[in-house]
Amino acid sequence: MRNYTFICLITGILFLLTSCSSKQYQYLFEQKNNVTDTLSKASDVAISPYRIKAQDILQIRNLQSIKYIVDEAPSTNAGGGGGGGTAGQTFQVEDDGTVALPVIGHVKVAGLTRPEAAKQIEGLYRTNLLKDPIIELKIINLKVTMLGEIKGQGNYTLTKDRTTLVEMIGEAGGLTDKANEANVKIIRGDQKNPQVTEINLRDIQSINDPRAILQSGDVIYIAQNKRTIRNDKLQNLSVITQPVLLLLNTALIIFTLSHR
Repeated sequence: MRNYTFICLITGILFLLTSCSSKQYQYLFEQKNNVTDTLSKASDVAISPYRIKAQDILQIRNLQSIKYIVDEAPSTNAGGGGGGGTAGQTFQVEDDGTVALPVIGHVKVAGLTRPEAAKQIEGLYRTNLLKDPIIELKIINLKVTMLGEIKGQGNYTLTKDRTTLVEMIGEAGGLTDKANEANVKIIRGDQKNPQVTEINLRDIQSINDPRAILQSGDVIYIAQNKRTIRNDKLQNLSVITQPVLLLLNTALIIFTLSHR
């Protein structure tokens, strides 16, 4: 009887430790910590338009014609967006900041925004080759990475200017049922100076939050919600405690049988 009481006491201590650990973890998780949010919440956060750089890949076509800029099939591109219509050819910006285009030759585009580059190329083609061209230009190498509790993890192309976090989540299929909508992190910058901002999607104002305008190279991480974390922790502890309890029960049975 004394040994049985001792075993029950050990079992109770194990469950007590499990309960305390879970409560402590939950408390730490609920703490509001704004230290990691290195981007200001102010509405005057600078949202500078992306400017073309060397090695960028441009997709260019003339919307006034069913033909390409030159009459040949386009090269394969990685762009995932855009409504129907014929895709344009792709051209890589060279190290000197120019892009080599048919007929008009090398055009300086580095440092220009997408609309500025399209307008410049359109003017050159109007002068040298085409009648009333309407040039569409996309930068198709700009990507973000979606990780965590998102239905479609992976890399996604920024197919338009000022793509928002909500739009990209929709493109990735939406959040999973394990997601914590109040803790979506946008991580940008290099390894030495990363910038992390937290977006609370439960707040309707997050739709217009300027911090949620995505930039190329951003990593979007959606954390698990508290219930999922708690359940996973309890499940892991259960995996550990079940063998211990089994051993204790086996030892109790052996002890009881040996002392009859």
